[in-house]
Amino acid sequence: MNQVQSLLIIGFVWPEPNSSAAGGRMMQLISLFQEQGFQITFASPAQDSDFMIDLSSYAINKKSIALNCSSFDVFVKELNPNLVLFDRFIIEEQFGWRIAENCPNALRILDTEDLHCLRLARQKAFKEKREFHTHDLFVEEVAKREIASILRCDLSLMISEYEMELLTNAFKVDKSLLYYLPLLLESNSILDLEKLPSFEERQNFVFIGNFLHEPNWNAVQFLNETIWPLIKEQMPDAIMNVYGAYSSQKVVQLNNVKQGFLIKGRADDAQEVVKQARVVLAPLRFGAGIKGKLLEAMQCGSPSITTKIGSESMHGDLSWNGIVEDNPKVFADKAVQLYQDKNLWLQAQKNGITIIKQRYLKTLFKVDFAKQIDFLVSNAKQHRLNNFMGELLQHHTLRSTKYMSKWIEEKNKK
Repeated sequence: MNQVQSLLIIGFVWPEPNSSAAGGRMMQLISLFQEQGFQITFASPAQDSDFMIDLSSYAINKKSIALNCSSFDVFVKELNPNLVLFDRFIIEEQFGWRIAENCPNALRILDTEDLHCLRLARQKAFKEKREFHTHDLFVEEVAKREIASILRCDLSLMISEYEMELLTNAFKVDKSLLYYLPLLLESNSILDLEKLPSFEERQNFVFIGNFLHEPNWNAVQFLNETIWPLIKEQMPDAIMNVYGAYSSQKVVQLNNVKQGFLIKGRADDAQEVVKQARVVLAPLRFGAGIKGKLLEAMQCGSPSITTKIGSESMHGDLSWNGIVEDNPKVFADKAVQLYQDKNLWLQAQKNGITIIKQRYLKTLFKVDFAKQIDFLVSNAKQHRLNNFMGELLQHHTLRSTKYMSKWIEEKNKK
């Protein structure tokens, strides 16, 4: 791209890379676009938070915006971005029609984070104590909204290969509208195993995750009620350290010193916490996307035990960074074995580094991603002609959402 291109990112929240994988993911995307020469403005209707990143230190313009307010139209017309990135489908629902109306030539990109409809359908199936089936998605209102959002956009960034397949096979979304872009790591982020704490220097089990995310809270309940007692039977002196941002009172109440189940709250340095632990436990029973906590464990040379949901789309045909197990009793037994067996632990550690090198390095994706963006910028008109369903949805959504939003705006003036 010869001339300076501008990118508007509309965030669901301000990025908090130290609080969640979603915050880290956003900063990775920002880095990719900056390397392509984009000038970036980050806008969000969210309130500022104590843990949000200082965007100005990354040469990013920060703009607070309002929902259901025509002030956004004035702002975006003046900015006139070449690209707009929506952070999750609910943001595209709110602002997509305004972009289409005020900046019709801007390329519209959706970062799905994970498929919300998949996570919610799995959660519902879990609560109903039954297996999840693909047809559960077709009765989800969120699925209809999310797929419509994907179709309205020129490109959707997908973090999971399983979700790519689900969209193309179950929902018949054209592959040209999807782009696989997992969590990305810089080459220098792979830590030298010899410089990391050794097997002997590490101690305790650890779980880490943002507690605003329902799958994390459920996993900690499962650990506390079912898995941890089974581990304690075999290892009476074992300690389980639970870290996570936004730990509410219901989480704190699980703290039990006698049982060695310790709620630690937000970690000042998540990587340091994981590096000191011998084994990461992540018994996730529902969810979607790929798991930042498990990728971080690999970076830190910390083997993990997780479920099929936890490891989904993370390791391809490669051996896992530890053990994948759904049965609670076997999960606990394997946790004890991995904690005590040095040879098994060292092999798991090596597996994690192999997974990172083959699947998550930024260098594996950045050139092709830049080409994809360049191609779409140059061929947006034809690309949209090929996506008639998307144009149809844009046509109707622009009208229905526009008048609903204007009605809310007028109502708020009274």
